[in-house]
Amino acid sequence: MKRWMRKGFVALVAVMTLGMYVPSIDIDAKVADQGKIEKEDSFKTTPLHLKSTIPYEGGLDYSSDGDAYVSDPVQWMADQAKEQTITKLGPKIYQKVEDEMEEVILPRIEEVIQQLTVELGEDRTRYLEVAETPSAGYGERIFNVQDGRTEEVLAKFHVRRDNRPGEGYWFNFHYHSYKDQFEEHYVIGDVYWDKNTPPKWMTS
Repeated sequence: MKRWMRKGFVALVAVMTLGMYVPSIDIDAKVADQGKIEKEDSFKTTPLHLKSTIPYEGGLDYSSDGDAYVSDPVQWMADQAKEQTITKLGPKIYQKVEDEMEEVILPRIEEVIQQLTVELGEDRTRYLEVAETPSAGYGERIFNVQDGRTEEVLAKFHVRRDNRPGEGYWFNFHYHSYKDQFEEHYVIGDVYWDKNTPPKWMTS
């Protein structure tokens, strides 16, 4: 085939297929939106006396000095704890251990939060914050609970990877309390992973 015929054929095919494939033009918009969402989601603290971004059955009440606060702080904190814990584990891990998390670990975290609020009393409870974002990689931190006015940390919730000989990997959920200067590990529960090494925290 002569060279000019080959060029003509290529040009003809190009003209005939023009407009048959149009790439999606919202790709850049999605990337920009994801960046915006990540910035919005990366909060440092979420005070109980401010309106929650998580929907819950309760509403806001107002103190005598006019400050708004969450009317059901225990439920609000439980919702925040669940969100932070799921974020910490990441989709790859959470999908595999979801049943045990929902049945054992998350209810136990809620119990610990309930105990803390009873110890602190109603006046102080309404100023609690879920502080700190979960640590990625191999760090233990899930979240801290602190007094929003003084920034005093009252409880630290962590998860650790344990490689038990002959068994495999377990996730040890525990917390530390202000009452003993965060020395003791108070066990929330253990969740079995597998004999294979689990991925890093927050892995998609």
